[in-house]
Amino acid sequence: MFSEDQNCWFIRKVICWRAVASIAWSVLLLPPTTAAFIFLSRFSLFHPVQWITECLSLLTSASTIFSLILLGGVVLLAGVFNLEYYSVVPSVACSRIALIGQVLHPRQFFHSMVHCILGLVVGWCCAVTIGGRYQALGYPCTNDESGPQTCLNEFHLVLLLAGALMGYRHSLLGVVTNMNYVSFNTVQQYKYLCFKGSLPLVFRASALQGLYSLRNFLLLYFFMGHVPRAWVCRTMDLHINSSDPPLNSVSGLLDLGLLYQLWISGTFLLFTWYINVLLFRIFVTEAYSFPVQPTLTEDPQLCLPEVITSKQPLILKYLSLQDLVLLSQHSPPRRLEVFTLSQPGGHPLTWTAVSRECLSLLTDLTERLVTHHDTVSSNGRAKSKSTGSNTTSTTSSESFSTDPMNTPRPGAVIRTPDSVFLRSSVRAGPCPLTAPFTPDLDSPFSSPALRLLARPLGALGPLSPGYSSIQSPHIMRRGPKLWTASTDSQLNGSPPMSPANVPSLSQMQQKPSFLVTFLQNRKDQVKHFLAKRVLVMYLFNKLPEASSQALFADSQAHIWALEGLSNLVAASYSEDQYGVVQTTLPRILTTMLLLQEAVDRHFKLPHASSKPTRSSCSMGDSSYRTLRFALRATLKTAIYRITATFGEHLNAVQLSSDHRKRLQHFLDYKE
Repeated sequence: MFSEDQNCWFIRKVICWRAVASIAWSVLLLPPTTAAFIFLSRFSLFHPVQWITECLSLLTSASTIFSLILLGGVVLLAGVFNLEYYSVVPSVACSRIALIGQVLHPRQFFHSMVHCILGLVVGWCCAVTIGGRYQALGYPCTNDESGPQTCLNEFHLVLLLAGALMGYRHSLLGVVTNMNYVSFNTVQQYKYLCFKGSLPLVFRASALQGLYSLRNFLLLYFFMGHVPRAWVCRTMDLHINSSDPPLNSVSGLLDLGLLYQLWISGTFLLFTWYINVLLFRIFVTEAYSFPVQPTLTEDPQLCLPEVITSKQPLILKYLSLQDLVLLSQHSPPRRLEVFTLSQPGGHPLTWTAVSRECLSLLTDLTERLVTHHDTVSSNGRAKSKSTGSNTTSTTSSESFSTDPMNTPRPGAVIRTPDSVFLRSSVRAGPCPLTAPFTPDLDSPFSSPALRLLARPLGALGPLSPGYSSIQSPHIMRRGPKLWTASTDSQLNGSPPMSPANVPSLSQMQQKPSFLVTFLQNRKDQVKHFLAKRVLVMYLFNKLPEASSQALFADSQAHIWALEGLSNLVAASYSEDQYGVVQTTLPRILTTMLLLQEAVDRHFKLPHASSKPTRSSCSMGDSSYRTLRFALRATLKTAIYRITATFGEHLNAVQLSSDHRKRLQHFLDYKE
């Protein structure tokens, strides 16, 4: 993300400096963290005076200072990767094969290898700091046959390998748990208070993840520990002391002192990296105040109306929407700047830009929800429509796709709730819009017959298996033997085809070649063969709730658009001196009511209303799983905020009959 948007002024002047500040604080916190690690690693219950004396002398030793320098470089490099890989929109994998593809992506593979090396460096620093039998990789030993030799210190090797594995696991969990996802807090706090409140969570997550990593490492080293040990001995020209028991055995791995040091070292590694991640999130998501209107010393491109309409970088758009919410709630002077008219000309340019962008975001989400609902409700089949419904849907689509700032005219046809879900799919969501129980037409395991049934009715010719003068769902589910040539239709008693439905000569001559047919048959055979394999279907099946979570992955922007727009509309009742908001009030209410209907229809689908549990033992942010519930609550609150402010005055707003009935439910507090 940084490489794509490094030319943006906001990235250079704001985000980079915030990342530098987070890295600087992480480095400053290294000395007390390292001191705590030294006291815990040298802990001695029966010799407290000797324990404290050794720890104090070790804090000022040259090895500790050199380790601090290396650890500072590790934290610096980890902070650079945080800046490079962060995202304000989570990546939701809709299937297990998609998740595997994310893990094996070259960019992610490079991230994992670098963190594996960084974990190896931290493991070496921990081994040197602990000292004793973990001090060095080799130690002098004596052999009766060849004399003095240098033997392998397996305790030191175990600490190095454990650090490398924990570094790789940290990178892997970053993909699985969306650790690079940066979410914005609902309640704004000072950075110090936010860091202080999150510190117990970081320590708990580090300790628990350290235990899980230790368990995985012990199992892996028990079965495959001889491989790295033999490779290190051959590469470094070290020998194995036959008198020392190997650690890849039950007795070797049950050494309580070794287990304790491995857990403390892993907790220290994860704690330093998690602190870096936490500080980066706190600094990046800090509120930024944009000027509402340009002045003589400010560039108009840096003002809120211009910034809020930008598409890239996303962090700039999110911070501008966050500033819009704070402006609409807590800053009356800045709200007046939104409601003022331009001079000269007397046009509400600021309000027009802000409201148009908010309505565009809400309209975009409505279209995605409609497309998803149409795909799921049709169960992979084309929906039959009458001529009247087609006309109504077309007229409503044209009315809905107009400029959001245009108010509905008295004679204009406004889309009703019955016509919202009759439109065709116009846009694909973040992942394939198919439910886990519906056939995925784009899947490599879907049969040609299923795709033929799902073709639009207009694309079916007279000789196609899905064509008939009577479009009934019961007929559509029958076999292709019901549709034959015109002679067979007359013999069966059905009326002959009209001349308008007779296929032309060019359509009858369009037949696939033998090579195309052969390749298609071979492709279908491979698909059917793979579809019968349990492991393949396990990898390609859709994950529960994945489609719904991916559909609302960027809903934080829509939540802020709803809050900012509704607060500005409510404040305009007493602060809008020129009435610039009242001219767009019908369009705002229509857009919110359409979105509210689409959200209600979506929550009636399976796997859409089951609220997942939050993860409590990982630094991965799982708040994106509950964004759809937050959006539904925010949408209802926004409409209630407007109706409670304007009250019965909304009866004078030009709305359709269905929307007026729905709005009356909010006025009566029945929703």
